[in-house]
Amino acid sequence: MTQTLAELRIQIDALDQSLLQLLNQRAALAHAVGVIKHAEGSPVLRPEREAQVIHGLQRVNTGLLKAEGVAFIWREIMSACRALEAPQRVAYLGPHGTFSEEAALRFFGSSITHLPCSNFDEVFHAASAGRADFGVVPIENSTEGVVTRSLDLLLHSPLHIVGEISLMVRHHLLRSSPSAEGVDVVLAHPQALAQCQQWLNTHMPNAERRAVSSNAEGARLAAGNPAWAALASERAASEFGLHIAAQAVQDEAFNRTRFMVVCLPSVLPAPAASGTDCTSLVVSVPNRPGAVHDLLVPLKNNGVSMTRFESRPAKSGQWEYYFYIDIQGHTAQPHVAAALQELQGLCAFYKVLGSYPVSE
Repeated sequence: MTQTLAELRIQIDALDQSLLQLLNQRAALAHAVGVIKHAEGSPVLRPEREAQVIHGLQRVNTGLLKAEGVAFIWREIMSACRALEAPQRVAYLGPHGTFSEEAALRFFGSSITHLPCSNFDEVFHAASAGRADFGVVPIENSTEGVVTRSLDLLLHSPLHIVGEISLMVRHHLLRSSPSAEGVDVVLAHPQALAQCQQWLNTHMPNAERRAVSSNAEGARLAAGNPAWAALASERAASEFGLHIAAQAVQDEAFNRTRFMVVCLPSVLPAPAASGTDCTSLVVSVPNRPGAVHDLLVPLKNNGVSMTRFESRPAKSGQWEYYFYIDIQGHTAQPHVAAALQELQGLCAFYKVLGSYPVSE
């Protein structure tokens, strides 16, 4: 017999009350764990533990919920439980409505203290000086490649990487009018302008492209001038009361940006191995024939897979370079440790930027 809408709603209300009771029980247990952690001096956030919890639930999930839905729900549950001890202060490129803010919320959940910053340097300074517990910065985009300023800041910063999040980035044309006609100026972060250049060439060839500190800042400015438009997120449209005049105008349909979560080791030591980890490092080698090739030999000999290799000028005036390398695995794994020990012996400069769980 088919149930009526009213009967189904009664069942949902009863389940919601049961869920609330269970969530409060979980919160009480999490609080008890927090008391023990405080007594031991242990950090509140454990990225590898949270990754293991989410991956474990995704594996045993046999219901209608999709894997990404399970991850989103439990990240918010864990965020709310963490906030009972101390909400994390998280710095990111602001203002409100940026993709960096969205990445921060994806990683930490909504129960955080927001610290929007005007540029990447300020994010690093806030986390280094203790004004923020964590910083979130973009590191690479699937269309435009690495974010060079983030790489340069990581080189000599005391911060290390403790997590990552990969975000699908959809740029919308936002303005005070619902029409895309009559736009004189398009504002966005330089990366966003580059990611949408083909669409702009086709649909707005005569509009000025003006670079600003962030996409959300462009949206804020566009809200004050009817002839201006911004390339930004749906969150930014809501934040500044703008219309989406054109949806998903990025040139690549599957445009993604990878963000790094950074902090001082005193705030959070390197996460333990989770089983699906990445290790990031930066090295330089003496300027001699075959030196770069030799960097790859220790990885090959120890069965370690390299997933990223980028070069940046050392700015010494001597045509020297730093190499940013990502490898699969954690420094605690014997084969990774052996490869890195051998690699370090070949380098003039060597720094592990972090070992951390990969983004789901």
